[in-house]
Amino acid sequence: MQRSTLIQQIKEKKSFLCVGLDTDANKIPAHLASQPDGILSFNKAIIDATKYHCVSYKINTAFYEAMGSKGWDIMAETVSYIPASHLKIADAKRADIGNTSSYYAKAFFETIPFDAITVAPYMGEDSIRPFLEYENKWTIVLGLTSNPGAKDFEMLKLQGEKEWHLYEQVLHTVSKWGDLQQLMFVTGATQATALKEIRKIVPDHFLLVPGVGAQGGSLQEVAENGINDEIGLLVNASRAILYAGSDAGFASAAQKVAAAYQIEMSAYL
Repeated sequence: MQRSTLIQQIKEKKSFLCVGLDTDANKIPAHLASQPDGILSFNKAIIDATKYHCVSYKINTAFYEAMGSKGWDIMAETVSYIPASHLKIADAKRADIGNTSSYYAKAFFETIPFDAITVAPYMGEDSIRPFLEYENKWTIVLGLTSNPGAKDFEMLKLQGEKEWHLYEQVLHTVSKWGDLQQLMFVTGATQATALKEIRKIVPDHFLLVPGVGAQGGSLQEVAENGINDEIGLLVNASRAILYAGSDAGFASAAQKVAAAYQIEMSAYL
């Protein structure tokens, strides 16, 4: 998906919501859990209920990989069900030596046609380059994450001219490996106050921001600190939408939560 298309979708829908399809078989409604295709039926119902309120879907591949070959089939069918108008993100956090990364890229850009994939940058440019070689595909690089362990490495202070944190050096360096049409960065919503500094390093890039909702991130803080001239944000919500309801009315409950996010987002645009 081209950057201009994504921006157009955000402006038309007045939403920069990304719905996370991190579907847990143990949390879907009981009437679906007992069905052979329950997870796929759940995903389709969530997509139908939320597609008018969001511009993207993010699939955390771990929830599907854990089911073996069946999970891969469900993931592929889910991706094919998502409308072409929506950015489809594989939250896979891949990256390895170049030859291996080229096969990861093929798996998630060709075999299952996602529009974007999350990657870990800590093996350097050659581990990321194979993803960047694809046209109209996005490589979303981990920047500053929401988990407590971010302090172990990402928040380490570097000694040098700028005395940046490690994550700031990562943003600065990686931003030179590609252009605005192919690179995004992950910045956790619980780190919203750091967005002002992040925007000084990558002022024009899109940021994928997980952590709003169940993880406690503030949408208002993210919007106030992170929006740029072309919006530049995709804010992800997963559990808050997926499990808004636990009975047969789960899709309607999900729709209400997604609509509420959209209404709030429209006020920031």
